[in-house]
Amino acid sequence: GYSVAVINTATTVNFVGGAPRTNYTGQVVVYNINSQGNVTVLQIQKGEQIGSYFGSVLCAVDVDKDSVTDILLVGAPMYMNDYKKEQGQVYMFTIIGGILHQGKPLEGPSSGENTRFGAAIAALSDVDLDGFNDVIVGAPLENQNSGAVYIYNGYKNTIKTKYSQKILGSSFTPPLQFFGRSLDGHKDLNGDSITDVTVGAYDKVVQFWSQSIADISMKVSFTPDKIVLTNRNSEITVKFCFDARFRPAKTGQQSVSITYSAMLDADLLSSRVTSRGQFKESGDRFLTRSIDIGTTERCAEHIINVQETSDSDQALALRVNLASQKPESSPVLNPYSSGSSEWFIPFQKDCGDDDQVCHSDLSLRVVQKPDDVKLPYIVSDKSRRLMFQVTLMNKKENAYNTKLKAVFSENLFFASSTSPSDGTDVLCDVGKSQGSVNCQVGFPFLKDQQKVTFDIGFDFNLNYLQDKAFIYFQTSSESYEDFETDNAVNITIPVKYDTEMHFTRSTSITFYEVFSGARVPSTINQLEEIGPEFNFTIK
Repeated sequence: GYSVAVINTATTVNFVGGAPRTNYTGQVVVYNINSQGNVTVLQIQKGEQIGSYFGSVLCAVDVDKDSVTDILLVGAPMYMNDYKKEQGQVYMFTIIGGILHQGKPLEGPSSGENTRFGAAIAALSDVDLDGFNDVIVGAPLENQNSGAVYIYNGYKNTIKTKYSQKILGSSFTPPLQFFGRSLDGHKDLNGDSITDVTVGAYDKVVQFWSQSIADISMKVSFTPDKIVLTNRNSEITVKFCFDARFRPAKTGQQSVSITYSAMLDADLLSSRVTSRGQFKESGDRFLTRSIDIGTTERCAEHIINVQETSDSDQALALRVNLASQKPESSPVLNPYSSGSSEWFIPFQKDCGDDDQVCHSDLSLRVVQKPDDVKLPYIVSDKSRRLMFQVTLMNKKENAYNTKLKAVFSENLFFASSTSPSDGTDVLCDVGKSQGSVNCQVGFPFLKDQQKVTFDIGFDFNLNYLQDKAFIYFQTSSESYEDFETDNAVNITIPVKYDTEMHFTRSTSITFYEVFSGARVPSTINQLEEIGPEFNFTIK
């Protein structure tokens, strides 16, 4: 009898009594009394932790307002957490046919301190006006004995385990002590048709006026509704439309001030370097604006500049977050409504009936230039470059973001590429490994039956003298490739190196002077009589 509660079923009335010190773990007893006054115990639910004071607080809740009790909440305010602190716990039992069925406990404090969560529990008469009754739970020792209360909302015939609002005793001036030690919330005290809440603290009673709630509806449309890749740097007009439904509904004008924050390519950090779109107003992929919303739809338009991109496989994502400009004022936004929504602008691909799935068929041909070059290839100062003619053809639907990749041996490095004679764009860049080159061909796509021919050259790296040179060419696109057998070419070239001997000379004297009338000896007895020594060196 430490605590008591009444359970109404469809046919009978049962009673619950708490015994928080039974067997040191505590228990609750469900029983009924017949017309003769005889007591029958229907069920005993035991606590799970010694000293938790399980059953010291009981709260029966008729969530869906059908006069049948749906939930029994049982407080164990001295329940210890892993840090040996009296954090407290509130157990939730679903009632079926008058019998308790244990579910998940309510999510409460996570600070790891003494809070005594569950020291007080009270049912609230539908404070959010959604048709279901709610619950408030006190934690009077939280935040160094300042205290806190937690609001939990009902849904159908249960209570949501995640709290929708938390109020701290330290948020008042001066800070309160033991805020949440007692609770009540059954009546509308200020005449606004919303149940108000009363919370007890040390030497104080705090009265809360419940706030009205705004449910925001948002629609987004795009004009045009697809990004046309052939129009470089095209513009998309995005239209945001909002309206609100208020609880309680009142006659006259009602409105709520919100801020909407829009972001393009929300996955930018994880998948790409730069955004594929920017808002014209901000010059950035971010845009934040404010608007007042009422029951009548209100719209705002903004322009998105779509940047030239090599990534057209994934649609351009637009994420919008909503927030109240005045979160402390009434009405407040529905805490259970999604404050973030995402829309996608697809790329128009002209791929038959399905439009979004292109079936391409790329064909690759690579030949060495000139075609009569002799093998093995002789590497010399005058002949150090390998040239190849690359022919790439698409035989089916558009091949989006077509690429050519060449991986080559370490005795080569990429030297150059030429532009096709028909004006098709070809842009080649050395890969991260320095042993590969990636070429973007015909952005944004190669059309059906389009053929592109260009040259690509490699120079020999004389720091690595090898008897063969290897080059592996492969083409791919973001479209679905029907036949991949002709998408790669592997080339091996035998190599020899010219010795290229060069001669240099040096002398010990640069000149020898002979005077007129000098006598030439007829007999030479010593080498010095010939003249000075003259050295001539050849390398």
